[in-house]
Amino acid sequence: MLPQDQLTDMQDHPLRDMLNLQRFIFCPGCLIGTIITSITSCLKERGLTSKDYAIVSGIGCTGRSSGCFKAPAFHTTHGRAIPFATGLKLANPKLKVIVLSGDGDLFAIGGNHFIHAARRNIEITVLCVNNNVYGMTGGQVAPTTHIGDITSTTPYGNMEPPFNLVSLAAASGATYVARWPGYDTLRLQRSIFKSLDNEGFSFIEVLAPCFIQYGTKNKLGDAVEMLEWLRKQIKIRMDCPPHEATFDFKEGIIICGEFVDEQREGLISKRFKSFFQVGPCNLGLQAATTIFSIPFSLIAISISACPGSEQVYVLT
Repeated sequence: MLPQDQLTDMQDHPLRDMLNLQRFIFCPGCLIGTIITSITSCLKERGLTSKDYAIVSGIGCTGRSSGCFKAPAFHTTHGRAIPFATGLKLANPKLKVIVLSGDGDLFAIGGNHFIHAARRNIEITVLCVNNNVYGMTGGQVAPTTHIGDITSTTPYGNMEPPFNLVSLAAASGATYVARWPGYDTLRLQRSIFKSLDNEGFSFIEVLAPCFIQYGTKNKLGDAVEMLEWLRKQIKIRMDCPPHEATFDFKEGIIICGEFVDEQREGLISKRFKSFFQVGPCNLGLQAATTIFSIPFSLIAISISACPGSEQVYVLT
């Protein structure tokens, strides 16, 4: 395709007002672009503007996705997307905050942040694009790499068992948990809509095998062949307990579906209620910090309810 033809395609794209299409730098056949457009289609259908939501990503192939959005989007430090997102939600509880990052970023260096955000039921949506390796940095073994898989750091096969991400999310306290292959955009978008409506912590695992770093080393073919390989393993079950949601390439079974869907008030909502029930005028900095304390989140809260005064509390 000639450059002028690519420009015409961008101008005709239905999401051109919400996406920086020239920033789609992903490998041909990678599903990250499909996932980004699925998220954006949901935001557009809901009538949300760039003032209503924020996108947060970490480091890695999926981490580059933040630059694709024409909206407040934050390309954060490695593993820290969830604390950044928590800070945004605390500063502006009305925002729809979406974390979009990879399995290495969210569950290796960022794993501790994930389990505690789920435990606290922070009102954010986390989409994990799971390609089972560290894709951008050379195809190293990740916490999601399956036993026996060849990576650049396990040339004789991985010996460590992987996390089952939906089971981990459910056990940690997430109130909405789902898993879908990245090509199944209809089911994925239904889950995104549900996560936007959820009053607590939502987690969606999106399967997007990396044919460059994972497929070539494990002799699985090109992008199209890998998608067909993935499709044959997918089993949809909507009544499956999360701890039984098998994800095993060797057995050839990947159970997808919705595993948790419950309503429970989120932590930020509860803490704001506590804050205003006591009354900001009666709170000192220490008491305010106790009510809002979230590790690694730096939040400035402007309190103008007291006549003749305005204070800004910086909470850590």
